[in-house]
Parts: sequence; structure tokens; C-alpha cells
Amino acid sequence: MYRASDRIENDEWLGEIEATAEALDLGTEARSHAVDLFLSTLPDEQRSKRASMAASIYVGALVAGEERSQTAVADAADVSRLTIQQRWKELIERVGLDAPDW
Repeated sequence: MYRASDRIENDEWLGEIEATAEALDLGTEARSHAVDLFLSTLPDEQRSKRASMAASIYVGALVAGEERSQTAVADAADVSRLTIQQRWKELIERVGLDAPDW
């Protein structure tokens, strides 16, 4: 869980999530999941936040049933596909969800 102050301190990143979700045409549920995931798993290092944001969007879309490819999310979030590939399973397990079996 995250604190209300995390929202304020990371307002710029929440704007990035919104812009990326808009570019991917994600619905409200996927966006909400992405924000919750990002704020619940905030990395300490600033340089890791973009990767965490991209993985949160990818997982948020999966959970909401609005799957997008890793490549599509990576392009919209301005990261490499490998960044998402390396982080999404760890993220999903960290918040107590089961990764898909495909």
C-alpha cells in the first residue's frame, strides 16, 4: 500500500502514466491498476521509475483484460521491450498476483 503523500510526490510520474495509457487507448480500470501498482512498488532510485512505470502499465492492462504487447507499451512509455520483459513478472508477484501461464 502507499501513502497519500506518494501521490503528491510522484505527480509528474502519474501524469506520465496517464499520457502513456492514453496513447495505448487504455480504459479507466487499466489506468487505475497501473497507478496503484506504480505507487505500491515505488523504486528508491529516480532512474528506475520510468521502467517501473512501464511495467505497471503493462501489468495494469493485463489485470484489466486490456492486454497490450510489451512492444506497444515500451514504445508508448519510451523504454525498451526488454525493460518490460525483465520487470513485469517480478512486479506482479511483488503485489501478490499470479503471473499468467502462457
